[in-house]
Amino acid sequence: MQILNGKEASQAIKDSLKLEVAQLSTNGKTVPHLVAVLVGNNGASETYVAAKVKACEEVGFKSTLIHFEEEVSSLKLLDKIRDLNTDPDVDGILVQLPLPQHISAEEVINTIDPSKDVDGFHPSTVGKMVLGHPTFIPATPYGILLLLEHYKIETKGKHAVIIGRSNIVGRPMSILLSASANPGNCTVTICHSHTKNLNEFAASADILIAALGKPGFVKEDMVKQGAVVIDVGITRVLDASKKSGYSIQGDVAFEEVAPKCSFITPVPGGVGPMTIAALMKNTFKACSVKHFE
Repeated sequence: MQILNGKEASQAIKDSLKLEVAQLSTNGKTVPHLVAVLVGNNGASETYVAAKVKACEEVGFKSTLIHFEEEVSSLKLLDKIRDLNTDPDVDGILVQLPLPQHISAEEVINTIDPSKDVDGFHPSTVGKMVLGHPTFIPATPYGILLLLEHYKIETKGKHAVIIGRSNIVGRPMSILLSASANPGNCTVTICHSHTKNLNEFAASADILIAALGKPGFVKEDMVKQGAVVIDVGITRVLDASKKSGYSIQGDVAFEEVAPKCSFITPVPGGVGPMTIAALMKNTFKACSVKHFE
């Protein structure tokens, strides 16, 4: 069993980007600029955004954090996004989800200029991905592909089972793994809350991706011997033994599942860092397309 170390793989990506950004700066060219928009004071969201801003600093990107109060009107938020769309100094825009209930995430995503949609959520971005056209790949699925690539995991002809069908992870992951690419060329099964015999599907997987947000859902009997297991889940669970008052748990019962795996991601330290690395690559691409192509 080998750990798929997202911290190690993401650091390699960030180191490579840092060199490219330094070269841009040396040549007097534009350095990528990412703007993160945060609404409210959700602890997890604040942590995620802080990690993204830190990654920008690490690779030499310019970054801006715009923080609105929880009660901000939808109109004010959308107006700010439109301003960022037309700002020539801004290459990438991300709006941290989830948003307060009075704001439509769909409307916010649809308002972002697709050329600055570094999270890869805009309908036109998703449409291009489905058709196999050049575009931004949603950050978490992209991060998983980069992780598989880093560890040279063979995907061609493999059976990939994805538990979860969200537009953020499950659905795009199924499209990317079934695409004629490397990583890709898998036969893909998507399982969800209405799947009958879900355990049997999971146990048939060469590559099992858990992305449903239920801590410890995937047990030992759901995993085939030698499978590659990717745990996308990251849930804060109350834990009085921790200084923070909570622990981070994935969708996979790691201790019992790991011995059966050929490769497995830890939580934290697996998919999370790769999502941020993928976001950095998307932002660099947005800048390159706008200024250098």
